[in-house]
Amino acid sequence: MARMFWMGAGRRAANALVRAGLALGLGERNTRLLVVAGRKSGTPMSTPVTLIIEGEQRWLVSPYGERAWVKNLRAAGVCELRRGRRSERVRAREVSAAEAGPVLKRYAERVAITRPYFDAKHTDPVERFIEEAERHPVFALTPAEP
Repeated sequence: MARMFWMGAGRRAANALVRAGLALGLGERNTRLLVVAGRKSGTPMSTPVTLIIEGEQRWLVSPYGERAWVKNLRAAGVCELRRGRRSERVRAREVSAAEAGPVLKRYAERVAITRPYFDAKHTDPVERFIEEAERHPVFALTPAEP
């Protein structure tokens, strides 16, 4: 059974370091600071995320399940992705399990730290990731119109 995610002191400290690096434009090339309006307060909330990028297509994966940012993004439909001085407004569309499966597999292959949170192993066939897509929301990202 996959491990449940818990935001402990160590993870909070690591996220603070990642945020600082992203503000300077440093870190893994597909990592961004996701900024989305809170669904209840409207206050901008932020969290570091790693995108899956294949050519012109980009996806945002929630490897730890349905977190607050997922609920906020569902409500808002748009968010901002920041890295260094660059900021981009994007539209997010939650994808079906069939579309999410291959993206989740690529995510598990590329972002090893998140593997314990998946029942499927990164070497498993895509069908195993489709089976657990309901527990790991995936959003397709496209540029938002100004």
